[in-house]
Amino acid sequence: MLLRSRLRTVSLSLILLAPALLLAQEPPLHTATQQELDVIKVLLKQEEAWNHGDIDTFAQGYKDSPDTLFVTHQISRSYAGMVDAYKRDYPTKAAMGTLTYSELEVHPLDEKFAVVIGKYHLDRAKKEGGNAEGLFSLVFEKTNKGWKIIIDHTT
Repeated sequence: MLLRSRLRTVSLSLILLAPALLLAQEPPLHTATQQELDVIKVLLKQEEAWNHGDIDTFAQGYKDSPDTLFVTHQISRSYAGMVDAYKRDYPTKAAMGTLTYSELEVHPLDEKFAVVIGKYHLDRAKKEGGNAEGLFSLVFEKTNKGWKIIIDHTT
């Protein structure tokens, strides 16, 4: 009798939890569009350049414009300001560590603009600042030089 009562309780709990479990599932996979793939390629190239200690190549993912915005603990305006901020905050390859992007989501706005959200993780020695991670949102613009970041907000 006790076993039957426990089974009913477990069954009832599963029935009550089923809608919540369904809602908690990740969204279904979809086939990425060419636009989404092209934007992700920019991030993959940046990740590779960063992990080689090459800020100048990493920065090529940004639009070289006075309107480019880089928002972290402060606001850097312009491509040059963004590059200066990176070089100041990450003066050596060891300080840069190893960068990994994850949970990337590309949200096309139209054929010329897209928003990307994701997570980053920096793996580096404690004496170089230790590991760091956070979230970012990026606005991309399709330019005559390909997809470029025009706004970067990184926490």
